[in-house]
This record gives sequence, structure tokens and C-alpha cells, in this order.
Amino acid sequence: MLRVAVLLTATRQDAEDLVQDSLLRAWRKRTTFDPLRGSPGAWLTAVVTDLARQRWRRRKHALEWRLPDRSAEEYDLAANLDLRAAINRLSSRQRQVVILYYYIDLPVADIARLLERTTSMVKSALFDARHELANLLGEHDHV
Repeated sequence: MLRVAVLLTATRQDAEDLVQDSLLRAWRKRTTFDPLRGSPGAWLTAVVTDLARQRWRRRKHALEWRLPDRSAEEYDLAANLDLRAAINRLSSRQRQVVILYYYIDLPVADIARLLERTTSMVKSALFDARHELANLLGEHDHV
């Protein structure tokens, strides 16, 4: 939950507040959880995402998925910095699915439910994102 919150907020403190509020909301709505519709992790991710979206709407901003900038000391290789920059250059749709799939480690079916899309749409967005990342990183022979 914290990983998702960090991706959706401006500061670590905002992310921690979002997680706390999301846990409270999840506890209050625990009876609405349906294991047939997805995993507990996907449900909690949806709670965090929904609460963040509501907060942004109140502030009249669009929810913008971006990987936070990190200092160079946090990386062993410069390639990680290039990858983060390339991911942040993807379209919003592609960036969402890449973050949820590769960074949050959600299955395609859970991402589809979370984003209210079909699994085919999620797979297509991942495919397009991988091709775009290959182009941005100069790896045209891969993917």
C-alpha cells in the first residue's frame, strides 16, 4: 500500500497519511471485500488509489502516476535512472500498468479490475509500454 501511495503523492508524509486513511477505510468496508473479484492486495491497492483519486478531485488536479525522483546514491547502475526517466515519459495509461505490474507486482487480472479495464486492454498497454521503453532506451532489437 505504501509503494502505491508513494507513487500517487508528492511527499513521503502524504503517502503515509494516505495509507493510514486507506487502512481505516478498508477496515470499515471490510465486509465488501469479495475474494472472487480479486486478491486482498489488489483490493487494498484499489482502496488507496480510490482515496488518492478523491483527494485529487477535491483539489481539482488530475491523478498523475509518476515514479518519484531518486538520488543517484540509491542506484547501483545509471541504467536504473534511465529506466525511471523513460517510464515517466510513457503515456499515463502505459505508466499506470507498468507501475502496477512491475513495481507493485499485481497480476494482469487484478490490474484490469483495479483500472476498470479488460485484461486484453491491460496486456495491450503493457505490450505498447514495453515497445515504447525499448525505443526510449535505444534497445530496438529487444522486447
